[in-house]
Parts: sequence; C-alpha cells; structure tokens
Amino acid sequence: MVFSSTTFLFIFLPLVFLLYIPLPFKARNVLLLIASLIFYAWGEPLFVFVMLFSILFNYVFARFIDSSKDEKIKKLFVAIAVLLNLSLLIVFKYTNFIIDNINSAFNLSIDIVKISLPIGISFFTFQAMSYIIDVYRDKTYSEKSILNVALYISFFPQLIAGPIVKYHDIASQIHKRSINVEKVFLGIRRFIIGLSKKLLIANAVGEVADKVFNLSANNLSAGAAWLGAVCYALQIYFDFSGYSDMAIGLAKMFGFELKENFNYPYISQGIKEFWRRWHISLSTWFKEYLYIPLGGNRKGILRTSINMIIVFFCTGIWHGAAWNFLIWGLFNGFFLLLENLNVIKPDKWPRPFRHIYTALVFIIGFTIFRAENMPYAFSFIGKMFSGGLTGASVALYGSIMTPMLITMLIISIFAAFPIVPKIKAISSERINIKLDRLSYALTLILLILCVLNISSSTFNPFIYFRF
Repeated sequence: MVFSSTTFLFIFLPLVFLLYIPLPFKARNVLLLIASLIFYAWGEPLFVFVMLFSILFNYVFARFIDSSKDEKIKKLFVAIAVLLNLSLLIVFKYTNFIIDNINSAFNLSIDIVKISLPIGISFFTFQAMSYIIDVYRDKTYSEKSILNVALYISFFPQLIAGPIVKYHDIASQIHKRSINVEKVFLGIRRFIIGLSKKLLIANAVGEVADKVFNLSANNLSAGAAWLGAVCYALQIYFDFSGYSDMAIGLAKMFGFELKENFNYPYISQGIKEFWRRWHISLSTWFKEYLYIPLGGNRKGILRTSINMIIVFFCTGIWHGAAWNFLIWGLFNGFFLLLENLNVIKPDKWPRPFRHIYTALVFIIGFTIFRAENMPYAFSFIGKMFSGGLTGASVALYGSIMTPMLITMLIISIFAAFPIVPKIKAISSERINIKLDRLSYALTLILLILCVLNISSSTFNPFIYFRF
C-alpha cells in the first residue's frame, strides 16, 4: 500500500485514525501495530513474515544482551544479532548480485535465484540493528514488551521508506505521548505538503526523466541529457523528501515526533554540507553505528580517509544491489574526501562557484544512480558535455517541453529552496499568523489537486520503495 493511493487516503488512514482517537493509550499501540502489519501485508502478504521474524529475533537477542552480566557474552549476542540482520539483507537483496558477479568473474553459469525484494527491508533492518546496538551500549534498556518492539520496527508511517528512527529517540513516545487538535492539523498539513511534492512535482518531472533515460545514448543531445539529469535530481528529491514529509505528518497525527530527514540539500555549498542535509537519518546512522566505531577522525588522516570510503561504499550498496549504486556512493565519498583533505576548498571560493560545483557533483552523481548500467551512465554523462543535436532529441523536446512542464520545472526549482522559511524569518509575528492561516487554505487546494492527479494519472512510482 502506498500513501498516494485511494485505498490509503480514503479507507485505511481515515479508518485507523477514527478508531485510534477514542481508544485508551495501551489499546492505541495495539491498534497501530495491527494497522502497520496490515499496511505492510497489503502488497507483501508473505514478506510480512520476514518482518515478524526480524522483530522476534531482535527482541529476543536484546533481552539476552540486557540480562547478561558477562561482557564477552553480550558482545557475542550483539555479533550474532547483527549478522542475522545483515543476513536478511544479503539473502533478499544481494544474492542475485553476488551470483551474477561470480559468474562474470569466473566464467561460471550458476543459476540466478528468483528472490523478490521485501519492500523497505533496508529501512526496518537498520532500525532493528540500531536497537540491538543501543541496548548493548546502554542507551536503551531492552524493551520488555515485544509488542512495543514490534510497533517500533513496523510503524507504518516510516516503515517502507524512512526516515530511519533510532529506538532511543522514540522509546519514550511509545510509552507515553499526547495528541491534540493542533498536532493533528499540523500533521495533516505536513502530510498533504509531502503528498503534493510527490504527486504534483516528483511525478511530473519524473515522467520527463524516464523519457530521456529511455533514449539510447546515440539519440541523446547535450540539452536532452541535461534535461533528463536535472529532472531526475528534482524527482528523487521531491519523491523522497515528500515521502519523509508524509511520514513525519502521519506520525504527528498519532502523537509521535520524528526527526527531520531533509534540510534543503540543494542549497548546499559543498558535498560535506550536502550530506548533512540529504537523507539525514541514513547519514547519522552510518556516522553513529559505522564511522565512529571504525575510529572516525580520531586515528589520523589515512585512517579517517579509509573510514570515509568504507562508509560511502556501504551507503552506495545500501541503496541497491548494482554497480551504479556502489559507484554513486564512492563518487560522493571521493569528493567528500577531497574536501576533508582540503584538496577542494569550496569555502574559499566565491559563493556562486560553490553552488555550481555542488550542483555538478550531485547531478552527475544522480545520473550514475539513475542509469540502468555503468556503460550507459558513462555515455550519458559524456553526452551531457559533448552531445550534438539529434533527431530523437528534437522529437523529445517537441513532445515534452509543454507550458505545463516548464511551469512545473520552475515551481520545483523554487520549492527546492527555503523561500517560505526565509519569508517567515523576516516577517512580523502578526504576518506569520496570517500566513499560517493562509497555508491551511492552500493545503486544501493542494489536496484537491492531488486527488484529481490520482484519479487521472497512472504514473505514480516511489523511487525508494526498492531500497
């Protein structure tokens, strides 16, 4: 089930919310757990058992770790639990990738295993691992109720595309939280803003990106390649940040406060800053559970550089079992490393050059991310800087460069910048109150437009569902 479906918007969400409001607190948690399992099982009836297995063994091992007095036994339980979590990812996400590369490397013909990927497995597995590690570190005492652990891992607003939530950030809310009219309305507004990002912007530019990336490299011109690359960069941002907005808004409706996952990354003036603003929950997860345990920046320049490369190798492969994801991760890690070593010093450049440099890096990076394979990615990037005009690209311009598309491109570029927060920052309290009231009227208009879009469009992908 996806948030932008009629089933979710008009049946599932209203029904769950109306049942939730009159219930006592403990019953509310049970309802949310049942609703979350139904939400996941709606499109993945068999894979819900994979998630239940994850919940069970992580709960059991956390209890073992918490109750054990022997440090060596604790470490053993942590290692086993982490290996089990990683095994789930390897089996379901990387088996075919591993077999395919073994076949290529050793000229073998091992049969590819037909294994479907459970939606959101990377997200709920990382949450489960953070719970286990935090129990070991005593940041979080192990939860005595398996129902609470199950709710934490399966909570439907952020189950299938994040943000990744650490248990110590949400434990107190599972045990006690409040809900009021203001929270509900703020949550609804945030959800509709995210839905609008997804349906009205990401889908519009995503259709253009798909048409461009479906062209063969020979039929690409420089203009078409740049159009496709920019549209995809906009699509992935508004798709993913829109999903995060919806998750944060839904959680708020039920009394939960989730941390922000995006902070206008496209205003960044360097790749280091970009990764402080992009997919914040994943970046902080890798920093807290991989980079710092590896030694962080405490063991000299060489070790720090190796640690950074390891983290971005893992960041790339986390996104998918393909070489383009791995190369995309290392590509970002390479520029982050150059900035860290002061080989590239964007803070010393004039401001426009900082933005141009950062935009070039993330646009080229996302081109690698989007390409079906690395040869096509290299050809596509080559066309961005050398491609001439082709008949196919002329036909493409004629079919897609409509006034509506141009309007959506302009809106999407403006929406990627913090214009509203800046207006609020320089406005008086009285004006901000009026703007806040106006925002609810605009939100209602956006909801109507979203419903019309759902009823008339068949293009509705969620990029991060496959991760």
